Amino acid sequence: MATPPIADSSDRIGVNMSRPLEGKTVIDLTSALAGPYATLLLAGLGARVIKVENPARGGDSSRNNSPYVGSDGLSLRRRSADDMSVSMMLRGRGKQSIVLDLKRPEGREVLRDLVRHADVLVENYSSGVTGRLGIDFVALREVNPRLVYTSISGFGATSGQGDRKAMDTIIQALSGVMLTAGEPNDPPVRFGLPIGDLVAPLFAVIGTLAAVLVAERTGEGQHVDVSMLGALTSLVACEPFDALESVGFPLRTGAHVPRLAPFGTFATKDGWFALCAPTDQFAAGVLEAIGRPDLLDSDDFRTRDARVANADRLHGLIAGWAAERTQAEALAALEAHGAPAAAVRTTAEAVRDPLVVARGEVVPLVHPRFGHFDGLYGSGLPIVFSRSTTDLSTPAPGLGEHTDAVLRDLLGYTPDRIAELEDAGVVGRRPLDDLATSLRA
Repeated sequence: MATPPIADSSDRIGVNMSRPLEGKTVIDLTSALAGPYATLLLAGLGARVIKVENPARGGDSSRNNSPYVGSDGLSLRRRSADDMSVSMMLRGRGKQSIVLDLKRPEGREVLRDLVRHADVLVENYSSGVTGRLGIDFVALREVNPRLVYTSISGFGATSGQGDRKAMDTIIQALSGVMLTAGEPNDPPVRFGLPIGDLVAPLFAVIGTLAAVLVAERTGEGQHVDVSMLGALTSLVACEPFDALESVGFPLRTGAHVPRLAPFGTFATKDGWFALCAPTDQFAAGVLEAIGRPDLLDSDDFRTRDARVANADRLHGLIAGWAAERTQAEALAALEAHGAPAAAVRTTAEAVRDPLVVARGEVVPLVHPRFGHFDGLYGSGLPIVFSRSTTDLSTPAPGLGEHTDAVLRDLLGYTPDRIAELEDAGVVGRRPLDDLATSLRA
């Protein structure tokens, strides 16, 4: 086992640094990725996140995502009750887990007690589910008028399209993003990251924090409603694709971007590099680097408009030059002439970058029992404050690990009441013996 260096915050302003959301309590009714990523960010910012998990499904669905980490490292199958999925190790950090059956009236009463102590509730049920359970915003604001109730769904909690399935690939298809990459006649290109699942929670956190500020000012909470489709489509709309096509720029340009020429990715003998040089100064550096300073005064390449009009020729010159050199040689030449360029790295190389590791933007994932295994990294919280700190170092919890503590310490339930709820199957923790039995079966 080996742990990369942790970001040094000793030079930040302030002696008693705290996390921005310390003192705030978040009730987490989410599962899978979009919702849990939002609550992960809130946990990293210092909120107490109480993750409510469904006993009938073995908790959050990501607990059953292969691969798993056990005593011997990674495995495609869960082999022991102590094994934990990498997905849960990543998304569950900094959270407390309780098991609560919300289909039971007694379970919903426990949730209402939790809401009385909460500042925020985040859910990502399909549209209409919370209403049927009687735990929607209208119902819970009666319990706590200051509650910020955040919904993350495929098409919007108030859209009336709750029956539509909202997997990330479906959202990518509907948003138009699949037809922004690749060559003009290529089939649709699915973005490698689950971008719909990751963009929506970012907007959800922004909306949640804004609503918390309003609640602090007015005493009134509100419903924050974020859809995956809307979040991703709003990013697609940041580029005026229709306008660009109307003046002759193709929607899909493959490895190069003609309207910003020279701009794109180029192959060398042993790898690829990315080049972004749309300004006169940067473009001049590129022409000097490839040994064509004679083109600096050419009517075809002297101005930005001219380079755009002759983008194919310009990119062809760069491609031919790059193909005869190693990646290191090409990058050294471009850097020497001030042209912005960088190696195209593998994901393994990227997450080991000393800069992002030192800043806590990528962090080692830690199993709550077995620690960190070499090569296992997860997202950090990529925000560095001058007076505050962030933290995602607390390992993900076991299923229902904090049920008793939350009911006892936060809600003030007596041991007898907790035992009664556990005996009735309303709350509890799935015993490790039961999990081990199911694995053997």
